[in-house]
Amino acid sequence: MSEKTYSVQTSLLHSHGYDAHTGAVSTPLYHATTFHQNDFDRFGTYDYSRSGNPTREALEDTIAELEGGIKGFAFSSGMAAISTSFLMLSQGDHVLISEEVYGGTYRLITEVLNRFGIQYSFVDMRDLHEVARSIRHNTKVVYIETPSNPLLNITDIEGVVKLAKANDCLTFLDNTFMTPLLQTPLSLGVDVVLHSATKFLAGHSDVLAGLAVTGNEKIAQRLSFLQNSFGAVLGPQDSWLLLRGLKTLHVRLKQSSESAYKIARFLESKEEVEEVYYPGLSYHKGQEIHVRQSKGPGAVLSFRLKGEEEVRKLTKQLDIPVFAVSLGAVESILSYPAKMSHASMPEKERERRGITNGLLRLSVGLENADELIQDLDQAFHSLKEAPIKKVINF
Repeated sequence: MSEKTYSVQTSLLHSHGYDAHTGAVSTPLYHATTFHQNDFDRFGTYDYSRSGNPTREALEDTIAELEGGIKGFAFSSGMAAISTSFLMLSQGDHVLISEEVYGGTYRLITEVLNRFGIQYSFVDMRDLHEVARSIRHNTKVVYIETPSNPLLNITDIEGVVKLAKANDCLTFLDNTFMTPLLQTPLSLGVDVVLHSATKFLAGHSDVLAGLAVTGNEKIAQRLSFLQNSFGAVLGPQDSWLLLRGLKTLHVRLKQSSESAYKIARFLESKEEVEEVYYPGLSYHKGQEIHVRQSKGPGAVLSFRLKGEEEVRKLTKQLDIPVFAVSLGAVESILSYPAKMSHASMPEKERERRGITNGLLRLSVGLENADELIQDLDQAFHSLKEAPIKKVINF
């Protein structure tokens, strides 16, 4: 594109322009793993696909532009992006991490990084005083997830960034739920933004991918080295599919968010629902902070039923949402965090964080919102016990 500044909606469609060699409006798919070199003293731009591939580079340039960074990195999964970013740490370093965090991140921190001498503390990131008290002399990274998974807790990004910078700490932020359309953490001072691009960015339940973006040149150099060294890169086919998915992100997220708000209001009205968690609701804790730092509530919500038996009954009666792991797809996905996304977290830790056996997470897709509500409504009837008919003998 030209040097003009366009809206994200337009940039999603035209950020990479067309192929200069052929005029193709679709980014070429380079399945090459190696590239011919004319001179061993002066290698070309590409030599081996782990180090760089034109299709992957197009994706990395696109996510960097969307997040307002200087360099993007594409990985084979969201956890590969997170893991590679954490490789910037060394033995003896300390990580401060959101108490309520994706189960895979919890597992990486508690069962993998700790084996290499990396210390960690979980804190309620909503409480800036607790964050400040928990930063140690060896804290190197403050890891944020906002809205958090699965209770949609909100962290004051700028507040945490100020505390981190005052103590020479880096900040990482998982932006999977919001995407760069709704939240741009780099503009709020975050050092590294991370995505499970499997979710909203790809959007069709057919790509496993992770992305990282930074606006800091020194961090970009370190991540580039680690990406090439660790090697968990995204292949060209998945890079191309992800680029294609990004082109419809704006319309997908807009409709899904509008439907999510309608469904959240419906769930409020059901006596079987004990709580609804959605940043679009005025009483959602931290909603005023979320409004300040984002452009919308997103398409993910959670709600709490009495317990596991109620969850079992409800899910058996639903027709439209698929009952599965993951989120952010064109189809609505209903998940059970206790046994899916957070199964790797011990039950005691889950319960302490509010991830009870009655909690369900719903990622709203592109189905007709009224039909989703009707489906939920009929399923709730299954939770009502049939009245016992009293037999009277004459």
